Amino acid sequence: MPLMTTKPMFDLAYAGGFAIGAFNVNNMELAQSIIDACAKEKSPCILQISKGARKYANIRYLKAIIDAAVAEHPEIPIAIHCDHGDTVELIKTCCDDGYTSVMIDGSHHEYEENVKVTKQSVDYAHAVGVVVEAELGMLGGIEEDVVGMDAHEYEKNIEKFLTDPQQAADYAKRTGIDSLAVAIGTSHGAYKFKHDAKLAFNRVEEIMKTCPGLPLVMHGSSSVPQEFIDLVNKYGGKMPNAKGVPEDQIHLAATKYGVCKVNIDTDLRLAMTAKIREVFATKPAEFDPRNYLGPAREAITAMVQRKLHVLNSAGKTDAVIAQWKKLGSPMPKFYK
Repeated sequence: MPLMTTKPMFDLAYAGGFAIGAFNVNNMELAQSIIDACAKEKSPCILQISKGARKYANIRYLKAIIDAAVAEHPEIPIAIHCDHGDTVELIKTCCDDGYTSVMIDGSHHEYEENVKVTKQSVDYAHAVGVVVEAELGMLGGIEEDVVGMDAHEYEKNIEKFLTDPQQAADYAKRTGIDSLAVAIGTSHGAYKFKHDAKLAFNRVEEIMKTCPGLPLVMHGSSSVPQEFIDLVNKYGGKMPNAKGVPEDQIHLAATKYGVCKVNIDTDLRLAMTAKIREVFATKPAEFDPRNYLGPAREAITAMVQRKLHVLNSAGKTDAVIAQWKKLGSPMPKFYK
């Protein structure tokens, strides 16, 4: 089973009451954990490589790790996605590097400039068989190279930053995007909210009406599990008041609305950091990386398995593969 674009996944997810988990990959342990979880739950997945991950790990190493995952688990539909590509040049590079899906994030530009850079990215990517996600609206929080509004300021004035349904229709028509990342009240990072989150599902419903059939994407959707926050704080960390998106709201978005992709990064970092801290604190003589990265890998696998059930994507591998074959098994030109 080769890599694929997200199209066969989203074709089924939109009307099928599930979303695909998009998990960020920075090293081997993260990739192994995610793929192991997806294999156990028979779930398709999207492996995201951000600009920061490219800088940290080198795309050749990351691509080789993902190729190994594909060879090890040919039964899992996998897409490689560029997370928050901020320039047309980066999008072109990612397409040339063998990504099957890219995101151009022009949300920090004025609207017309966002349209311009998105259309340029779509024209290049579609010519080589790569699908494109773009963003409209603004999220709060900070994560890696992605800087949104101050989380508390965003929460107070959230309505004015949400994706406008009419503008979304114009944006989709003029750019030809394949999916749209919407601002509906989520936020990047571990400190998303001061109060309990409440996603703007009424806004999602409006966007689904103005953009019928367009797959929607939720960024900033880690739930920041309390058990990992507790472990981090117990063993020397300092993460007071960390709060994420409740899993019941993520489940609702995936099963009742047109959300086909949910991004999860912070939760992976928390699981890894929490277990490494626990090993260092309880076994101070430990210096073998296998003995602290191993428990971290196990914790991430268990957490991702739970997420796949939240997203309702468990058990969907066979259906996605069948859809991929029905479409003629399309692949970007770099895999042909």
